[in-house]
Amino acid sequence: MTHSPSDISHLLETHGLAPRRAFGQNFVVDPNTVRRIARLADVGPGDFVLEIGAGLGSLTLALAETGANIVAIEIDNGVVEVLREVVRDLPNVEVIHGDALLLDWAPLVARSAKWHVVANLPYNVATPLVADLLDKAPAVDHMLVMVQKEVAERFVATARTPAYGAVSVKIAYWATAKMVGDVPASVFIPKPNVASALVDIRRHASPAVANVDPQQLFTLVRAGFAQRRKMLRRCLSAMVTPAAFTKADVSPEARAEELDIQAWGRLCVAIDS
Repeated sequence: MTHSPSDISHLLETHGLAPRRAFGQNFVVDPNTVRRIARLADVGPGDFVLEIGAGLGSLTLALAETGANIVAIEIDNGVVEVLREVVRDLPNVEVIHGDALLLDWAPLVARSAKWHVVANLPYNVATPLVADLLDKAPAVDHMLVMVQKEVAERFVATARTPAYGAVSVKIAYWATAKMVGDVPASVFIPKPNVASALVDIRRHASPAVANVDPQQLFTLVRAGFAQRRKMLRRCLSAMVTPAAFTKADVSPEARAEELDIQAWGRLCVAIDS
């Protein structure tokens, strides 16, 4: 059983709570939506799931119905106590009070070699959190995240498209990403002013380009996109020589959004050779 709009309103009123803008709280109040997310997550008994920003437990309850082992993370002091009350009779749900941006993922995910992340992520943490999990939590093999549509477009963007940016390159290095559905504003309390979308992210067996240091690669990518309207020979002048551009078969007159992950990888290799 999952929360209805009246359930969410009752929980908030009973406990003297209100959605906090600082945490980007928009609670999902539609049972069909959370069950759809749980179905798309494709998890079940024996699977381990991290739910980040669990809120009042709407999605948590739907995920628990699958039989998977759920670790629900919530930052809000008041909300986390309500969440604990909501799931207290569910043996497959563990609640952790903490800030996902500050957590040490290694000990948390040590109990399984493979994890799923299923989450409704606020705008202000979605990009750094997904990037952090890809960089630092190799046990996270799969993510299904609900984010603002604009963020979703950046996650799945390819070279030479308007939404393509540094996070698009990072995701392409570690994983494949695709949009798997839209989520209307009407399923949230409070109702946001923007549309949301679901993005499915699946980690590659090995990174998309070999023989590069990820940290060096992403430093190069960030420098390129920091001045995305400039030609690469200008914005990367302190890092890439004309000879390196030639060796990488990358035009120094190109702009950052023109390079796919393979081109960025060649450029990174050429710098050190």
